[in-house]
Amino acid sequence: MYQIDLRSVQPKKVYSLGEKFSGKNPAGKEIGFTNYYMTVDGSPFFGISGEMHFARVAPDQWEDAVVKMKCGGINIISTYVFWNVHEEEEGVFRFDGCRNLRGFLEVCEKHGMMVIMRIGPFDHGEMRNGGLPDWLYGKPYDVRDNNPGFLEATRKLFRQLHKQMDGHYFSQGGCIVGTQIENEYQHSSAPWEMTTGVSNEWVNGGSSGLDYMLALKKIMVEEGIVTPFYTATAWGGAVTPVEEALPLWGGYSYQPWLFYRGGGEHPATPEYIYRDNHNSAVTKEYNFEPSYDPETRPYACCEMMGGMMCSYKYRFQLDMRAIDALANTKLGSGCNLLGYYMYKGGVNPTGLRTPFLGESQVSKRNYDYQAAVGAYGQIRESYGRLRAIHSFCKLFSGFLEETKAVLPEHLKDLQPDDLRPLRFSVRVKDGSGFLFVNNFQDHIVLADRKNEEVTLQLPDGDITFRFDLAAGENAILPFNIPLGEEKLNWATAQPMERVENTWFFLAPDGMKPVYSVNGKIIEAKVGEAFTVGAETIMTLSRKDSLGFQKIVMGERETAWLCDQPLLWDGKRLAVESEGGKAEIDAYPADALAVPVGKETLKKGVFRGYQLDKPITVCPAAFHPVGVGRWTVDAPAQGLTGHKRAMLRLNYRGDIGHVFLNGQLIEDQMANGAPWEIRLDPYAEEMKKEPLTVYITPVKTNVVVDTSAMAGLHERADIQEAALLSAQWAFVDEDEIPFHESR
Repeated sequence: MYQIDLRSVQPKKVYSLGEKFSGKNPAGKEIGFTNYYMTVDGSPFFGISGEMHFARVAPDQWEDAVVKMKCGGINIISTYVFWNVHEEEEGVFRFDGCRNLRGFLEVCEKHGMMVIMRIGPFDHGEMRNGGLPDWLYGKPYDVRDNNPGFLEATRKLFRQLHKQMDGHYFSQGGCIVGTQIENEYQHSSAPWEMTTGVSNEWVNGGSSGLDYMLALKKIMVEEGIVTPFYTATAWGGAVTPVEEALPLWGGYSYQPWLFYRGGGEHPATPEYIYRDNHNSAVTKEYNFEPSYDPETRPYACCEMMGGMMCSYKYRFQLDMRAIDALANTKLGSGCNLLGYYMYKGGVNPTGLRTPFLGESQVSKRNYDYQAAVGAYGQIRESYGRLRAIHSFCKLFSGFLEETKAVLPEHLKDLQPDDLRPLRFSVRVKDGSGFLFVNNFQDHIVLADRKNEEVTLQLPDGDITFRFDLAAGENAILPFNIPLGEEKLNWATAQPMERVENTWFFLAPDGMKPVYSVNGKIIEAKVGEAFTVGAETIMTLSRKDSLGFQKIVMGERETAWLCDQPLLWDGKRLAVESEGGKAEIDAYPADALAVPVGKETLKKGVFRGYQLDKPITVCPAAFHPVGVGRWTVDAPAQGLTGHKRAMLRLNYRGDIGHVFLNGQLIEDQMANGAPWEIRLDPYAEEMKKEPLTVYITPVKTNVVVDTSAMAGLHERADIQEAALLSAQWAFVDEDEIPFHESR
């Protein structure tokens, strides 16, 4: 039994951060920041940023990726611009193909997405030299330093980037609303890859302090890179010019860099313990030690773990529940701008002078990142789990941003391996708000929470929540929230959306949905709806909530359920699948134009039908051609005519590689998960050349013999590399008929 006193919670003192954190477009729309949240036209706006690197995504996938991000609740795209991708050879700038920055911005504008440009000059992002070109290594000056040589080289980069971005700034009616200055300055660095394995030098981490950061911003402005606001990463003691740039935070619970120099067990992290990160009296928390008064700037994030890559010495399959649990924890800690790294995975581009532009500790080409949207557009469980939280944030935007985080005392000294106390926090304003609960902890096996009881002491009387919660789950529970003309006293279910007079909630796994509306207790059933006064409440299971989204079609609000990715680009509604059955349900019922002869399905307030398609998955023939080597036959029907053609491999070994005509297409640090590679772009080449899969063996008792004449020879007792299965999977889209009006 827990209780928390909310009777004397004082509202935050909210004030504008002024002209350095604001801007207008030609239509008069204004973006700004207070010390607590982002604003649009003076009103609170809940920003949700997702990282996507355009150079790591094929141009023919950009629109699909942006649409999926928007459908997932992302309203800001952040993207690194890697210097070595664009100026691999000094003075020769490339903006062709996947490097076409202007083309990418045009796609973002088409779909109404705001963009934050992370232009460095140092980025990291698991890119070679942290994104710095190799030619800087031999220059007569230090990189990442306040000296004329490096600043002039940076100026030339920014000048070229401005030529690509000109016309797309917010002040010009475009999508670019923010610019990041450097990255983790004086906190982190990256290997100089040309020395890796020999002298193992690292790129200069910096020592010029604020002078360097301010010099970079000055150059940006002088070269025309003018945006409503600028940002800087603030964690780890990174230099942050808070008078000129918005400090941004983050957190990762899977940390491959811990093992770059050796193996071991990953420790449980404190990331899933709520913290008070917008409180002047609390200036030091885990991964949060601001150089400024916390209440003078918003608690905003740009690098919350949205997935994670494997490194050579740390392989794992990411628990997808880790992602929304982290978002829940950040929200409950006072965050008013969520930002994920990565939200959309990708593949590293290749260079002309240096074939592989990625960092040596990770895959040369694969940057799937186990993200919500995979390297080739795959939708993961974390996508739907995050969308539920994003829907919640949008539903209550205008109120949520102004609520104040209040934490129970027992969290102050709680250690991540102490699983006994309940982890919860409250965000409250004027006696209304939300109870945040988390039952996820990385790298520890958890148990279900049973018979939990939390009492909120409020000015108008106490409210007690009683609930169970499954291991690995999290929840956001409302109290004293208006539901149209009715009042929701409390609920053990998480609100997501409202369409007309119908409210959609989800029941987290293990939690029984109970509502108190106007003082009346209602025990709801998952998958069914009930009515109170003029309002209808529909409760979805966690599973069904993964496929739930609200779509505004013209002037009409609609809600949809689909067990496959359902995509709305503003004009066209389509379901993406590998064939088989897909169930599509809509609310209101007449939003879906059910095809003649299709059986009508009903689920609560939803009405739908079953799309039945031939399954487009078939075995792929493969043949051994050497130790750890196989060729894979192209499918008889060819690789074209679909949205994408994927090769899905199951294998055992150390590292998987896929080659075509001797060129590395994809690679993966083996972690036991199926490996997917998109191959339709190579359809013509595969008619001429065999596709080769090489699996580096896992070796036991390796010995390297030496002899005269510099002879070296490796012996191993056991070498294991096995291609267990291979299949072709063809992804298609089917349009779904709909009505924009009644």
